[in-house]
Parts: sequence; C-alpha cells; structure tokens
Amino acid sequence: MAPTRCLARTVRGLTTRSMCAQAARSLSTTSSNAASSTETTTGFNGQKTRKPLTKEQREFLASAVSTIQLRVNQAGELAATLIYTAQTPPLVRQHPHLRPLLKHMYDQEAAHLSIFNTLLHRHRVRPTALYPLWSVLATGLGWSTAVMGREAAMACTEAVETEIGGHYNGQIRTLLEMIAEWEAQGFEVGGEIRDLVSTLRRIRDEELEHLDHAVEHDAKKAEPHWLLTGVIRAGCRGAIWVSERV
Repeated sequence: MAPTRCLARTVRGLTTRSMCAQAARSLSTTSSNAASSTETTTGFNGQKTRKPLTKEQREFLASAVSTIQLRVNQAGELAATLIYTAQTPPLVRQHPHLRPLLKHMYDQEAAHLSIFNTLLHRHRVRPTALYPLWSVLATGLGWSTAVMGREAAMACTEAVETEIGGHYNGQIRTLLEMIAEWEAQGFEVGGEIRDLVSTLRRIRDEELEHLDHAVEHDAKKAEPHWLLTGVIRAGCRGAIWVSERV
C-alpha cells in the first residue's frame, strides 16, 4: 500500500461521522428498550431470527445517512468532475502524455457522480442549495491550478483526494459501527445499507488511487506545496461543512 494512501486513510472523520454517531447512540437506547420487550423469534430449526428495524432506526437511515451523506458526496463528485474538466485542456497542451491519466480519473469521477445522482433520486434527496456556487469554484480551482503548471494541478488532486478519502472513511466507519451494534441487538439491517457501504468503499479506493497518481506525477514538487495544499484542503473541509447544512 502506498504511503500516501495510508496517510489519507488516517484523516479524521468530519462532522457527518459525529452527527451520525450521536444519532446512532440515541437510537441504540431506543433499540435496547425495544429489544427488552420484543425478543428475537425462534425459527423452525431452533435458531433465532433477527427482528426488523424499528421505525426510529428506519427514519435515521433515511435522514441522517441518506440526506446528509448522499448530498455531500454528490456535491463532492460534481466538483471533482469539474476540476478535471477545467484542468485537462491547459495540461494536455503542455503535457500530452497526461491525457490518458486525466481521462481515466475523470471517467471514474463521472461514474461516481452518476451513482450519487441515482441515489439522490431514489431517496428523494435534494442536492445542496449551493450547487451553482460549488460548480463555479471547482471550475476555477481546476483551471487556475492547471495554468500554474503540472505540479500545482497534481497538488490540487492530492489535497482534494486526501480530504475526500478521509471523508469517505468517516462515513464507512460510522455505518459499520451502526450495523454491528444493531445486529448485536438482534436487528436485521438489510441489504441496502450493506450495498451502500460496499459502494462507498469502492469509491473511496478509487479516490485514493487518484491521490497516488498525483504524488507519482510530482505533486510534492509544487511550490509552495504546503500553502497550496493547505488552502485547498481547508476549502474542501469548508465545502463539506456547508453542504451538510445547506
């Protein structure tokens, strides 16, 4: 595993993780009370069968998981596609050999965006109200870093994917903890939430692949690297925080 991937996976989970964790703990109390009055049933083979989720648990999955996570994720993937779209023409003019790499990363981001667009529609979740603003800012970030040169463009990818990798990790950890806790109480979580975890894992791994590509193509040589990546990462954290609320 590349060192940069290890670094990215240690990034702290953001506000979504803490909000979901608090809600999950609250629901665990409700679940425990329900479990004390509704024991798991016993099947014909003598084994205990799992109970369906309570109304409160289902509402939590529909709101905290779907609304917050899916809206933020969709906004992030939109920004990523626009960054690569804006970076490609200036970079390819000066470095034609980068065309296949940029296309590969763009195609993966476009697939991620399509997935979250589908999930937003399925769960009837509105996109962030700042969709137009993020579009303009992402395009500007992509174009300006590309004009600054190959190293700056790759440093942009490094910064963005570091934050996004950590963001997805926080979501995955929260969901896995919630699933384990509810199953320990005898509840049947269901396949849809497991599919969401699997999808988030695959997307996270592809984002971290982009991070590795950026470092391999001299992202660390951007000047001043610490300032450029620091500003971009702070901007990503701010965009995530706002998109969770607006």
